[in-house]
Amino acid sequence: MPTSFLEIVELPDGRIALRRADDEEELVILDFSESAKEFLQGYHIEVAKAMLNVGVQMAGRLASGDFDDEELPRVLH
Repeated sequence: MPTSFLEIVELPDGRIALRRADDEEELVILDFSESAKEFLQGYHIEVAKAMLNVGVQMAGRLASGDFDDEELPRVLH
């Protein structure tokens, strides 16, 4: 993926998207359920920012080869 600035935006339907600043195409979309939004007491956007930030950091580490296979999570839950 070419280097470009990324932005996190709230879409008109309330979903949170990560996209290139110079493109309207979403790279990642997060969609919180209403019950999750209630649980997070309106802080779902901050949680989405944190999730996307860690994801971008991880993608950068994987792309640069700066990641040991031993560190990869084996179980998702």
